[in-house]
Amino acid sequence: MGERGGEAMNLAERLMHVLGDSEAELDGPVPDLSSISDERLGELFVQAYGLGTPVSPAQARVRFAIDQVVRDGVARQPRYTPDACLRLFEVLVERTRDSGWADLALGLDALERCTGPRPDVSAQATALVELLLAQDSVRQPYALLAVARCAGEKPLRMVVERLCQHVGPIVADEFAVVAGLAPGEQALLSRIDRDHRFLPSPSGDAWRRSAESPAYVAFARRALETAADRTDAIRAGEIPYRADKAFTDREVTSLGQAARVALLRDEPWLPALFDRLLPGIALAPTAARTLPSQALLYELGRAAQDFPTPESVTTLRTVRRTVRHAGVPKQLDKMLKKIEAALAERTDVALRLPRLGFDTTTTTGTTTMTGTTTTTGSAVDESGAGGVLRRTAGDYTAVVTVAETATLVWEKDGRPLRSTPAPVRRDHAALVKELRDLVKRVDAQLVTLARALEGGFTVDAVHPYGWWRTELLEHPLAATTVRRLIWEIEVAPGEWRAVLPEAGSLPEAGSLPEFGSLPDAPDDAPVRLWHPIRSTPDAVRAWRDLLLERRIRQPFKQAFREIYLLTPAEEETRVYSNRFAAHLVHYRRLFALFRARGWASDRLGPWDAGDEDAAERVLAAGEWRIHFFHRWADWSGDDELAATDQVRFARRVEGAWREAPLADVPPLVFSEAMRDVDLFVGVTSIAADPDWTDRGPERTYWERARFAELTESAEARRDVLERIVPRLKIAERCAIDGRYLVVRGDLRTYRIHLGSANILMEPDGSYLCIVPSRRTGTGSGTGKVFLPFEDDRLSLILSKAFLLAADTAITDESILAQIRRGI
Repeated sequence: MGERGGEAMNLAERLMHVLGDSEAELDGPVPDLSSISDERLGELFVQAYGLGTPVSPAQARVRFAIDQVVRDGVARQPRYTPDACLRLFEVLVERTRDSGWADLALGLDALERCTGPRPDVSAQATALVELLLAQDSVRQPYALLAVARCAGEKPLRMVVERLCQHVGPIVADEFAVVAGLAPGEQALLSRIDRDHRFLPSPSGDAWRRSAESPAYVAFARRALETAADRTDAIRAGEIPYRADKAFTDREVTSLGQAARVALLRDEPWLPALFDRLLPGIALAPTAARTLPSQALLYELGRAAQDFPTPESVTTLRTVRRTVRHAGVPKQLDKMLKKIEAALAERTDVALRLPRLGFDTTTTTGTTTMTGTTTTTGSAVDESGAGGVLRRTAGDYTAVVTVAETATLVWEKDGRPLRSTPAPVRRDHAALVKELRDLVKRVDAQLVTLARALEGGFTVDAVHPYGWWRTELLEHPLAATTVRRLIWEIEVAPGEWRAVLPEAGSLPEAGSLPEFGSLPDAPDDAPVRLWHPIRSTPDAVRAWRDLLLERRIRQPFKQAFREIYLLTPAEEETRVYSNRFAAHLVHYRRLFALFRARGWASDRLGPWDAGDEDAAERVLAAGEWRIHFFHRWADWSGDDELAATDQVRFARRVEGAWREAPLADVPPLVFSEAMRDVDLFVGVTSIAADPDWTDRGPERTYWERARFAELTESAEARRDVLERIVPRLKIAERCAIDGRYLVVRGDLRTYRIHLGSANILMEPDGSYLCIVPSRRTGTGSGTGKVFLPFEDDRLSLILSKAFLLAADTAITDESILAQIRRGI
């Protein structure tokens, strides 16, 4: 045995000693099990699980170490000798007899990973069946069916009969199907309904293997169709309506699992079925604000979060806009944020959009060419290519066009009308509703597409050129989003050409090799989204100038996107970054942003083990993980404060997470991850709160940070302002000075910080507090300034600039009092 094998054996022997009653390791660290073999890990697991409770601190550390190896390793799973399998089943019987429950899935996992001939566990399985059937309820029905199969035909029939009592046709069908599956398929399903936390929750791999069972896939379709038929019957009045009683709790579980299988397989029949089912469970057949099944709506949302498709996102977003229950939209919003983040990682389906009957249209002047039809004087008026759909209603024509969003306009004799004509509302109410719903659906699809494209940055998604042209660039709905983004096509090995389809050929920028019109490339040439981190500074500047010159608003920040490169300080700390540490933030806002950006984090608070956490996000198709450490700090009135700390990265190596040096993180993954963290700090820091009045350490931080050096996001903001300010009607009163936009009013001169939007007044440097109203923006008061992307802080800075440039016209006494104080 080599040196490493000897060390592993010694460590195993030491851990076996710790698993006894010895306290020799009481003050030691959590044991490292990474070098122990899978078979030895199985032996240790059986002994640790068999200890029961309570356990000593040393034994608890070993349990935790085993849990960490299995839970973080994913692919690292224990293997079991026949004797270990038999012993584990004996432990399960002992635990069930003592406490009324044990995790049956553990025994099934052991049988699946047995290193030799499977032991005869029929006696133990029979005992488990008898013990569990004597209880009032069954917690793990799939696992119990699998254990009953090990016991024999009679116990299996007993379990099926018990499980199918009073459960309805959907659940009874499911249990009958599971009872007939092969033992391996049953074991897989048993991991899905596990509710014990000592081992990991179901992994994507378990779902994928379960989705390969033809019998269970067939059940999934039957179950969802039965559910949709039931909601149709409720809507038609054939089944009496009772709020949130359309499905039982077990039916909700079964339907959620059926939906996951169908979503994972990306079944072609599922979108149409969801279009029936989701509105059916979200809207009462009456005007009531209740739902037929709020529980199933949320369960299907969680299923879409696990295995998202663009159609499921669109349907959920459409339902969110129509549901009447006051609290449901907020919950769906949270789910949709997570689903969209997950969808970006599922590049095989993320960019798929249905055409919904739209044709591609190209507009030149007042002539619109749709397919082979040419219409002059149409209400359609957009640049470039988009989508159009026409429907006739008597003497009127409805025209739905797609640009940045979808719009519905009614025409008569080719002339657009201001509103829906009264004859149409009276005689074609169903068509009006259908078209209005269509507009909402298209808008939902455009949002889904943009977020999926942006999320694809971290996976560096690449598409075939031919598919990209036909399915994205020429798609009647996707085109207006895709054309406003910069793309790169590999025209020769290692040679990428960047193009902006909306701008067409760019002869004025011909000196830059990255620019140009669509190249003549083969259909299999790779295409990817352009990212500034892969470009030269000159090219980035030219793209930004072009967007402003052509007034092209991108669907998300691309040309002006912040980039984050490794700093000397981060090279020195090697495995962690302190770039965003030591900030005080509004914790509730921070926690909400975690959810919105697809990060996972436990809720902090002043309770045991609630003072510290590491928000986590998995990027690059599951290859990289980022942790943002933060801790609960204090109360400030009714508000909670948190303090930020390190950022660390881990890489998946042979199925296990391993902490990685920052220098090893791919630059694009590092930049996108740090961009999220910058967003968290920039938006939630108390330094950006203009009305902060507390004293003490928090006030000290606020004084220091409110006018601090600019972060990358603030630098990008300054770059935009340098281009925009000269075009403003207040340009002569404005200047960029370092980290400030300086605005000269008639009463004073003001310095607006480009990071926090806080204001200092000259000549005494006093602070001016302007609390923005909810309507603050770049509306008529700011001359309708064109911005190439949405940025609330940038809009706020411009709003303040317009206000202060005309400070003699200010009527708000709270602002005037501050200004006059130093005059």
